[in-house]
Amino acid sequence: MQRGSRFENLIVWQKSIDFVELIYKITSKFPKDELYTLTSQIRRCAISIPSNIAEGKGRNGIKEFINFLHIALGSLYELKSQIYIAKRLTYITNNKYNLLDEKINEIEKMINSLIINRKGKI
Repeated sequence: MQRGSRFENLIVWQKSIDFVELIYKITSKFPKDELYTLTSQIRRCAISIPSNIAEGKGRNGIKEFINFLHIALGSLYELKSQIYIAKRLTYITNNKYNLLDEKINEIEKMINSLIINRKGKI
């Protein structure tokens, strides 16, 4: 991807947006008393991933972009813990947990690859 190109063209951003949509659909089934706790936290973490990718892409330099990619990874890891908690509380089935975990791992690999790619350009 060339410098100055749009963040919307990043496949990892696109997949992260799709993931946010999936998260919203799954968490809409959580107990209503979790709306302002675990549901809200999971959604905020999910939203943070594509948001940080986009913000980093909009910054002036590669080092700043890499920093925001690391922040996105942090949100992804936080989300992974929260999804595990949701499974332990039986808010999601093992099948849904495995699906989410698979998506998280895919996005993680893509962000890590992008970081490695960008570090090679410094």
